[in-house]
Amino acid sequence: MRIGVPKEVKNHEYRVGLTTLSVKELISAGHEVVVETNAGVGIGLTDAHYKEVGAKILATAKEVFDTADMIVKVKEPQPSEYSLLRENQILFTYLHLAPDPDQAKGLIDSKCVAIAYETVTDERGGLPLLAPMSEVAGRMSVQVGAWMLEKSQGGKGVLLGSVPGVEPARVVVLGGGVVGANAARMAAALGADVTIVDRNLKRLNELDWMFMGRLKTAYSTQAMIEKLVSKADLVIGAVLVVGASAPRLVTKDMLKTMSPGSVLVDVAIDQGGCFETSRPTTHADPYYEVDGVLHYCVTNMPGAVARTSTFALNNATLPFTMALANKGYKRALMDDKHLLNGLNVCKGRITHEIVARDLNMEYVEPGVAIVEA
Repeated sequence: MRIGVPKEVKNHEYRVGLTTLSVKELISAGHEVVVETNAGVGIGLTDAHYKEVGAKILATAKEVFDTADMIVKVKEPQPSEYSLLRENQILFTYLHLAPDPDQAKGLIDSKCVAIAYETVTDERGGLPLLAPMSEVAGRMSVQVGAWMLEKSQGGKGVLLGSVPGVEPARVVVLGGGVVGANAARMAAALGADVTIVDRNLKRLNELDWMFMGRLKTAYSTQAMIEKLVSKADLVIGAVLVVGASAPRLVTKDMLKTMSPGSVLVDVAIDQGGCFETSRPTTHADPYYEVDGVLHYCVTNMPGAVARTSTFALNNATLPFTMALANKGYKRALMDDKHLLNGLNVCKGRITHEIVARDLNMEYVEPGVAIVEA
């Protein structure tokens, strides 16, 4: 199979779909890899590095899309890329389709086979291709929050971990999954007063044991969220419903109870955001203020630490990329129910039930769509 790696075009996105290590593995297995010029330069992988492992360098994204059987990316295709996709072409990347009807239409119209990293599952019910970036984003959310709390950024001038004799910052983490646990870990390690909120009592018990009393846990109700948010210096939105738009847990009215210079970091923004006042931002213009509260809602947070993120992501995606290349998408998907869960669009049809529901579009079972493709 010929696998294509275009340069990412999202604002300040420096990650790349395949590292040279992954390219070498694919070529060793008998596949061809074409890479757009300078696709990996943002993480220190030059065209020369890709040539050394056997990749062919192409001058434009169009050439990559025109010649590849499978496109491997990091971020969802941008509007300029929709028309480059073609029928039967495999697209393997993050999609986050539920809050993005324009992208859904672009993929449907292209009749490509779009497999989303974020809905591929594993035997334990986890999301193995989302987890590495969730770990990065969770840890970054605390770095970003600490920076924004500085007075020079418009924050209230609070040190996250404080110093002896002064109260530490209050950090509230909404969601106890991979993002939330990593955010809580970082905030607690810095000495912040951390409360993590979730609706799953079993998960709250696990977190209590995991952190051995270094943070507090709270069951998620509207009243509890209102109480915690009103006293928080930093709120991190780490809520995930697989494939679906994120629930709006923090309302605009709640902002009025927060002190000026408080900070919201919405890691759930890829799925629409979990704060009512959230709107997508970029690394070039990362935050804004509503009612005195700073909002950080960058949709590709891990892109800021692109080298770490790319290598972590490739460690997780390579086995699935290899299976798709070795077997073709039909057999690879039918052989692996967890990879099949990643199929979101197949030749003009939505094949993920939750995505279809949130987009108010017709759902077709993935197995049926594959057979009929």
